[in-house]
Amino acid sequence: MKLKIKRVMLALCMVTCLFLSACSTAVTDDSTAVDPALATTLDQISRDTISQFATMTDEQYAMTLSQAEKSGYTAMASGLTSWKSIKDELGGFVSVDSTEVRKTDDGYVIDVSATFEKRELVVGIGINEEISEYTSMSFSPVYTTGENMTKAGMNTLMGMGTVFIVLIFISLLIGCFKFINAFEQKMKKNAQKEPAALPAPTPVQTAPVEEEELVDDLELVAVITAAIAASANTSADGLVVRSIRRAPSAKWKKA
Repeated sequence: MKLKIKRVMLALCMVTCLFLSACSTAVTDDSTAVDPALATTLDQISRDTISQFATMTDEQYAMTLSQAEKSGYTAMASGLTSWKSIKDELGGFVSVDSTEVRKTDDGYVIDVSATFEKRELVVGIGINEEISEYTSMSFSPVYTTGENMTKAGMNTLMGMGTVFIVLIFISLLIGCFKFINAFEQKMKKNAQKEPAALPAPTPVQTAPVEEEELVDDLELVAVITAAIAASANTSADGLVVRSIRRAPSAKWKKA
């Protein structure tokens, strides 16, 4: 009896799991499901968009980009800019291989796989719910393994080359330090060899020549006193000689 109960419980658990799985799958499918008629319309829009981009001339490209920027269609302007950067790698347009329409929170996304002359292209186009404006646009060229390896090698080579160039420059700069040090030492030696500047000569101050005092010469005093008294017609008794100084010789010559 217990064995039968266990079997029944196990069967009920299995049924419950299958039911929950089916419900979750149904919900997922309903959330992303797109009406077939709408899916056909979006599919045609994506094909027309890729065809127009592929056949667009340079003048048409410039005009379309200018109008998109002026009108504020940022997704369209970004898509045109991305397309211009990769169109030379694609070559001529061949066909659209497949499309897949998905429902998103803000509209629809169309995943497109297209073939060009040089390589394949994966395109992602986003459209709003009203199907009146692009919300996103991306272009991803499909590169071969050899091309990816070549690009990786070139990037590695450029990175390593840049590092080695910087290291060589730093080593050369460090090597120049010894020449700078030698130049400084040479300048110091030259500065030491230069003679010191002599101080400016100080002006020699000559001491004033002391005048010879002649008052002590009594005979000279008497002669001078008598000469003065005779020239003044007076007596020598009223004259007192206090100082006698020698006059410059030039004045006597002028007299």
